[in-house]
Amino acid sequence: MRHALLPLAAVIGLTFAADPAHALDRRIKLINASSFNIVEFHASNIKRKTFEENILSNRILRPGESIIVNLDDGTDMCEFDFLTVMSNGTKVEKDDVDVCKLETYTIND
Repeated sequence: MRHALLPLAAVIGLTFAADPAHALDRRIKLINASSFNIVEFHASNIKRKTFEENILSNRILRPGESIIVNLDDGTDMCEFDFLTVMSNGTKVEKDDVDVCKLETYTIND
């Protein structure tokens, strides 16, 4: 793990694509099904030593909202590490996510 995490207050739900036509599609739908705002979302391929910039930039993903995120970083990598930061300070880290097979990434309470 790259960061010390606060106590995990979110359960992560993953849905994987069954359609082989999506095999190299690195777009995911980030869904906030929690009761807190998502204030940061970082994703970096597993060969990076640190997380890339906040993909949400200045945007906040409120409870019930979702956004399509393109994780194609030009490296042809499919395995990424995720870091989600919630408005209550909770950090949720998920390592080795195959974004070539992933369709949705959901943050829950």
